[in-house]
Amino acid sequence: MPKMDILKAPSHQQQEKTISFDDTSVAFANQSNWQLKKTFFIFAAMNRNWLVKIGTFFIKLFLMLKFPIKGAIKNTIFEHFCGGETIEGCNETIKQLDAAHIGTILDYSVEGEESEESFNHTVEEILLTIKKAAESPAVPFSVFKVTGIATLELLEKVQSGRELTAEDQAAYARVKQRMNTLCKAAHDLHVRIFVDAEETWIQDTIDTLTYEMMDLYNHQECIVWNTYQMYRTESYSNLVKATETARKKGYELGIKLVRGAYMERERQRAHEMEYSDPIHATKEDTDQAYNKALQYFLDNHDILSICLGTHNEYSCLLMVQKMKEMGIAADDQHFWFAQLLGMSDNISFNLSHAGYNVAKYVPYGPIEAVMPYLFRRAAENTSVAGQASREFTLLKKEVRRRKRAVRQDLCKSKKAAQKA
Repeated sequence: MPKMDILKAPSHQQQEKTISFDDTSVAFANQSNWQLKKTFFIFAAMNRNWLVKIGTFFIKLFLMLKFPIKGAIKNTIFEHFCGGETIEGCNETIKQLDAAHIGTILDYSVEGEESEESFNHTVEEILLTIKKAAESPAVPFSVFKVTGIATLELLEKVQSGRELTAEDQAAYARVKQRMNTLCKAAHDLHVRIFVDAEETWIQDTIDTLTYEMMDLYNHQECIVWNTYQMYRTESYSNLVKATETARKKGYELGIKLVRGAYMERERQRAHEMEYSDPIHATKEDTDQAYNKALQYFLDNHDILSICLGTHNEYSCLLMVQKMKEMGIAADDQHFWFAQLLGMSDNISFNLSHAGYNVAKYVPYGPIEAVMPYLFRRAAENTSVAGQASREFTLLKKEVRRRKRAVRQDLCKSKKAAQKA
């Protein structure tokens, strides 16, 4: 994919700001020198794959043995990648992001609990995030995973078409009820809500549930948004079919475009069960599918709203360029960009600085419960080509820039003193 670090609008259009994702003075403007040093050392560690593997092993071991390391975790990786342990604990993060005109998407990131009690608790927690979003313009979306309110086994059984027992049918009816509770609350409070994408062997079930909710609640405004993982070979055609259905039924389609998050599991399962790999063969194929979907959205944005959930600079700049060419305002509420808290601040803060709608996914929950999320972030930053090194390079650049600024200020002070 060609490099597009700096984008300029076509000459026939007036451009208020030039966007450069290399502008670290904007990217890290919200971080004090002390915070910048902490971030620097976190990514310096994550830039070493062997250190991440060793660190992950020992953190898991120490937590299992009840060693008192929660404080160290909380003040380092948890603080960097999570907003807090509760919604109230995220208030400072929400405030800081809002000061930079970046929204917060509160993401309840507790995983691995599969009891009816835990599902009902998750519903109550998501309802609180919806209420928070309704009360605060700084929280433009809510979000949930269907596996937070249903077992993966049940969703898979529904998708496979196997006969459901009476117990299964009752459980699935409760899943639908929980999903309706969340989407109706979002509708009643005029809050946009994302339904996150998951593995292919349950995604058709998730899609069906989500489109049912759209048909109920998206006729007047775009409340329910589905997520499309563009590393899937079928995602583009699924998006086209969903758009055609939305037109036919007369509701708005909210789409969040991501590249994908389960590639290793997807390919391992396809290999073990001997079916065709559902993932594009190369990253380039995924990039092409992603940008093709972006163009499809632009061609159909009369009934579509989009959130580009991506850390890919080229795709973000491509959307900016297309919006400028089409004369679409930067703050048009049908167009959003989103990144994870603690990652790609060079994208988030520079887009926001230029007037575009940007939000950060802000995970929260008890430290022990969100550790699987944090382990994935660490693995992602080392496995995604150039991700950790890109972050680390930008941090080094900003550290050097601030040191130069201090030296320049000292020189100016000395010259002023000499003149006096």
